Amino acid sequence: MYFFRKSNPDRPKNFNLKVMHFINATAILLFLAGIIYKLIDWFIK
Repeated sequence: MYFFRKSNPDRPKNFNLKVMHFINATAILLFLAGIIYKLIDWFIK
């Protein structure tokens, strides 16, 4: 149940964890943008 737990206000905020999540989200968005670009390129040709 790791993904469905409530945020604990007593837990300290970790800057490294926030940066890691931001980089991970950016990588996923770039990957999806690349897949969409290749699919559009493939369908047009």
